[in-house]
Amino acid sequence: MEQEKEIIQIKSDAPDEILLAALKLFAQKGYFNTSLTDIANAAHLTTLASLYPHFPNKQAIASRVYENILDSLNISVDDIRRRNQKSSEQLHGIVDLLFKLTDDAPYIMQFLLTANINEFLPTQKPLLETPPFSKIIKIIQSGIKAGEIRNIDPLLAYGYFFGIINTTLGMVLSGSLDKNANAYQSQTWLIAWNVIAKKSPCF
Repeated sequence: MEQEKEIIQIKSDAPDEILLAALKLFAQKGYFNTSLTDIANAAHLTTLASLYPHFPNKQAIASRVYENILDSLNISVDDIRRRNQKSSEQLHGIVDLLFKLTDDAPYIMQFLLTANINEFLPTQKPLLETPPFSKIIKIIQSGIKAGEIRNIDPLLAYGYFFGIINTTLGMVLSGSLDKNANAYQSQTWLIAWNVIAKKSPCF
């Protein structure tokens, strides 16, 4: 929860309690099953009217939550790219980040993995066109150019790789896997990387 609070605070001039309460509810119940009254109660506001000076509606809250998460991910991806040269190392750093978030900030990952953003934030860019995910695609493109990753469509490589990563994390979040994400990290990385690595025996 501390990591979730840190992420929600980024570029936020609204009370953290509202954003944290909304994030948790959106992750658990879904956007459409969450009301402003639910958010106000979860944020321990005395009245629903106390919410309106900060946000005019539920969509504005969801937009701020989403933007703050993307801002934080963007900063993290930039840091990973600065600290690592090879695409394999950069992807490994991103996987480490996602597994850590799943254990330390599960509502953030639940929101990212399960929310159909375009249904309630239609003006937002698709996830793969946002800055952090565009940079991940560029990492894959660089890996293909450098010969680390098989010469396939970068979006396909992204889908193959993160399909395995996201499925594992989703199973942890749903309780289908009974250990924390960290317990599955090494084996998941190896399987996902071997699917796209140029010398993978899988092809």
